[in-house]
Amino acid sequence: MNQRIAHITLLVRDYDESIEFYTRKLGFLVVEDTELDAGKRWVLVAPPGATACCLLLAKATNEQQASRIGNQTGGRVFLFLHTDNFWRDYNKMLERGIRFIRPPKQQEYGLVAVFEDLYGNSWDLLEPNVKNKGL
Repeated sequence: MNQRIAHITLLVRDYDESIEFYTRKLGFLVVEDTELDAGKRWVLVAPPGATACCLLLAKATNEQQASRIGNQTGGRVFLFLHTDNFWRDYNKMLERGIRFIRPPKQQEYGLVAVFEDLYGNSWDLLEPNVKNKGL
């Protein structure tokens, strides 16, 4: 059997402000931006070189969904952005105004720092140790 996770839905307030954040602040690429019915859009973004998984930016359409924006995991780290050069990306993100809520720390599994996206979701920026590159 050959399966993979293709997309992860991320609830957002606004498509365009989210696209701007992910492309200008994190350097992601817009993979697709297609108009759908009723003002909805199919918006996929991903880091350059990503082939296995994209973020699907989904505009909240009701109060229940809107209440989850920025806290989709109850305060835990939600997403993990792997890098092949932690300090390059960390410094670039700082220059672009990304807010880090936990400073860089060498862990058993790699060099990691926690940052927030524009809505407050927590992310790990992680350069895995060589033995953990497949994580």
